[in-house]
Amino acid sequence: MKILSWNINGIRAAVRKGFVDFLKKEKPDIIALQEIKISDVARAQESFDFVGYQEFYNSAQRPGYSGTAFLVKDGIRVKYLPSLSWDDEGRVQVLDLGKYYLANIYFPNAKDDLSRLAWKIKWNDKLLLYFKKIAASKPLIVTGDYNVAHQEIDLARPKPNIGNAGFTNEERAWMSKFLSQGFKDTFREIHPNKIQYSWWSYRGSARANNVGWRIDYFCVSANILQKVDQAFILDRIVGSDHAPIGIEIK
Repeated sequence: MKILSWNINGIRAAVRKGFVDFLKKEKPDIIALQEIKISDVARAQESFDFVGYQEFYNSAQRPGYSGTAFLVKDGIRVKYLPSLSWDDEGRVQVLDLGKYYLANIYFPNAKDDLSRLAWKIKWNDKLLLYFKKIAASKPLIVTGDYNVAHQEIDLARPKPNIGNAGFTNEERAWMSKFLSQGFKDTFREIHPNKIQYSWWSYRGSARANNVGWRIDYFCVSANILQKVDQAFILDRIVGSDHAPIGIEIK
């Protein structure tokens, strides 16, 4: 099974920039999307050409903000778990794939002034409790935009960014705590020394110069790590400030 994840920075913008062609070329069994930026009302007025895929959306209450979506190939039987009562920004989706749970998460951004840092850590802790609850019954795959570079290898310029949003001690410590709870970062487990990024600022020709961050992840329950054949970043794909990431799992 090939599973992809991509922060598309607006689903309508992504479609205009060739997302449908990307879908036809890559043919993922499932793709998890973050930051779809479309309300339920607006989506009802749109007609996306995602032929061959079942669509599942979790839009934020605030129009044009945040939100997540799953596209699942027709014929793959899944169960869509109920939305969480405290997730009013459309950041959490979970599918029951039978043998696994698959969570699509758009983790909060701490903001440049760190005004959302404390709230983010509390939000993350609440989510971790939910993960531990559902992972008790079957293995869990957690993908999405985590909005944190965990280690210095995960960003091009670590020293100047210490303390900045996405590389604060608090966010990095939370990521360490998450991984200590029985989850594995598939990309880093398979590619322990590889330098590759999944996000670049729009400023200063960052992408052209590959001054990037790896803040998008596929993490899995440790007991299914051996079933992950590949973990990769499609960093040549454009259309967003993020690149798609993926795994192939037995």
